[in-house]
Amino acid sequence: MNIGIVCYPTFGGSGVVATELAKGLANRGHTLHILSYARPARLDSFRTDITYHEVDLSSYPLFEYPPYDLALANMMVNLIQFEKLDILHVHYAIPHATSAYLAKQILNSKASKVPVITTLHGTDITLIGSDPTYKQVVDFSINQSDGVTAVSEYLRDETYRLFDIKKDIKVIPNFIDLDRFKKSKKEHFKRAICPDGEKVVTHVSNFREVKRVPDVIETFSHVLTNGVKAKLLMVGDGPDRSKAELKCRELGMCDHVRFLGKQEQVEEVLSISDLFLIPSGSETFGLAALEAMSCSVPVVSSNIGGLPEVNIHGVTGYLCELGDVQAMGEYSTKILTDEKLHAKMSKAARERAETFEMDAIVTEYEDYYEEIRAQLA
Repeated sequence: MNIGIVCYPTFGGSGVVATELAKGLANRGHTLHILSYARPARLDSFRTDITYHEVDLSSYPLFEYPPYDLALANMMVNLIQFEKLDILHVHYAIPHATSAYLAKQILNSKASKVPVITTLHGTDITLIGSDPTYKQVVDFSINQSDGVTAVSEYLRDETYRLFDIKKDIKVIPNFIDLDRFKKSKKEHFKRAICPDGEKVVTHVSNFREVKRVPDVIETFSHVLTNGVKAKLLMVGDGPDRSKAELKCRELGMCDHVRFLGKQEQVEEVLSISDLFLIPSGSETFGLAALEAMSCSVPVVSSNIGGLPEVNIHGVTGYLCELGDVQAMGEYSTKILTDEKLHAKMSKAARERAETFEMDAIVTEYEDYYEEIRAQLA
């Protein structure tokens, strides 16, 4: 098939999943066209079967902000016409699903029957989409899609609760590249960071408010207070980084925390990690947790959203009430100080990650593409 994929280029989950899906589909012989306003972070190598198309935004004095959604719709029309797309798969509802609807309307006179599939990822529904400023547009655009998927049961249920959706929403979870995300020998790296044999606790996010990065710092302070010798690695960057740094200073623990910034090879950091913290206030799936688990790292997380569908309490780690940093600290201490428990959870984490194996999920998307195409034939 000739497949168009529309996504955001950021390090966030939707852009990562869309790009990795494109790679997985290309590996199966499909031709992929990726549309975005910048090259996606995970599209990091040249391939003849994946073409990146940058959405050009012309600047005019009339526009304070160039109308990206219109430029995107125009690009979609061109790709459908001239690249002969069989499927247009848009990731994130705003504005991608709306632009896809506009593109189909433009092509109606040309008898275009290219199916549009919208994948819902999270804040496009739970935060931005439910804002009254956008709600009716998002509601309409989702219903006009030929197929709709969500990355978790939680997100599917929230979409039905927040919107008047007439479409069936198929749950196809996020996935993991088990060959890339696996524990590898990085003892030299660990010794450099932990010369005295300290445990490594890791957090990876975009440091937005919803990720609650100050809670990571407070949780880690409980670990230190409980007598555990450990280092905290903060991977990523964003608006709340300064808050986390300030919290470190307030608690007098800067010597135990390292801010590493954005890391494209995050699996190398996870390979030396003993524990992963994810206290998010909103997480419709928890891809960062899954990546850690695939590297055999137990997870201590909040119990919100789709995280309980990934992190199994008492098996792969522990789930805590939102904001309960003391409980997260106690659970973290328990994992880091009990070698048998840590080994058991590390093994279970990898086994759980294997149920989200990339090839199996890509097959689900392929089958869904064919199902929607058959319905429109």
